[in-house]
Parts: sequence; C-alpha cells; structure tokens
Amino acid sequence: MEIFDSSLPEKPPLILVVDDIPKNLEVIGNILSLEQYQISVAGDGEKAWKILNRISPDLILLDIMMPTVDGYTLCRQIKSLENKKDIPIIFVTAKSAPEDLAKGFELGAVDYITKPFNASELIARVRTHVSLYRAKKKNEFLIDELQTALAQIKKLSGLLPICCVCKKIRDDEGYWNQVEAYISAHIDVRFTHSLCPACVRTQYPEYARAILDKGDPEGVPPEKDKS
Repeated sequence: MEIFDSSLPEKPPLILVVDDIPKNLEVIGNILSLEQYQISVAGDGEKAWKILNRISPDLILLDIMMPTVDGYTLCRQIKSLENKKDIPIIFVTAKSAPEDLAKGFELGAVDYITKPFNASELIARVRTHVSLYRAKKKNEFLIDELQTALAQIKKLSGLLPICCVCKKIRDDEGYWNQVEAYISAHIDVRFTHSLCPACVRTQYPEYARAILDKGDPEGVPPEKDKS
C-alpha cells in the first residue's frame, strides 16, 4: 500500500490514457498536462496491460473500440487484479447506446465521456474521480494504521505476569523480560534512565541532600527539606 505522509508534498496524479488513435492521445495528453497531471499513454490494450505491470495510475481513460484487446476486455482484466481493481476507469468512446453504457458499468467503469468530448467536461470528470480515489486510498491507509495501533493497545490492555521480586515481565512465549525491554518491543517508546528520590537516598545517602536540594539534570526534581 502507498504510504501517505502529510509532511511531504503530494505527487501529481498519474493518468493512463488508452486509445488506438494517436491524435486522441495527443489531445487528451495536452489537456491534462496543462492541469499538472502526469500522463502515460498506450495505443492499444496489450500495451496498456504491459504498462500496468509497471505502474499504478490514479485513473485510466479507456477507449472501447481498439484492435487486439478492446476496452471492455481490458477493463475486465484490470478488475481481476487485486492490486489494480480499485483504479477508477472512465470510458472515452463514441459508443453511447444505453446497452453499451450499461455493459461498461457492469464491468466496473465509474464514468463515461462520449466523443467528441468537451475539454472542460473531461477535466471536471477526471478531477472528481482522482479526488475520490485518493481520498479512498488515504482512508484505507489511516484505517490500517488505526487497526495496528489498536492491536498494540490490546496487547498491553490485559493482565501482565510480573515478578514480585525482580519486576521482570513474562511475554506471550513464556520468556521473562526487563520491564523496559518488554514495553519497547510493544510500543514506540525509548527509555532514558534516572533515579527517583527514594533510590537516591538508599543508593547514594552521602550525596542525597545535595542532589535533592538542587535537582538532578537527569530528571530527579529538587525536594524540600522536611527536617
């Protein structure tokens, strides 16, 4: 799955245009390039299939009537791929009979643009479906992250066997671990070590008053004189 990082600029959407007429590829490519889209083109279904083995576009503009592999066949092939099936496909075609439109939607297309097309309509439909696709993928990524976080929380939400003497924790495989080692392995934290006031008194009694009066740079706070 693609990683979404809000701190990085979003890449321009990639559009795959499939048409057996070079002029159509040129016109559509010029229109979308002016809108800052990245463009990949294929002159027939076979070439498009090879391209899709290398890239995952944000949208496919697909002609229906093509030699060798027509648009319907290519659409069906794409929708059979687990990692490509969600890519939105818009048919750009002169076929506008109701049965033709119905067949395309049954195969998984999200929209139709009839030839000859209007540039404004093309841009509007492309923008809409690219936005919907990217929003869907981002939501899927965030849901995966949330599920991972919940799984980690669940690991730490039950009862943990802890030794009453040395305070080691027993993991799911039966091994005993230091507390910091166990927690570091289950959540994204790093430990920095210090001494609490009680341990300063027991471990360094000769220095305890001086340390506790001024505070320790490693995290022991100053303590008021109770005498």
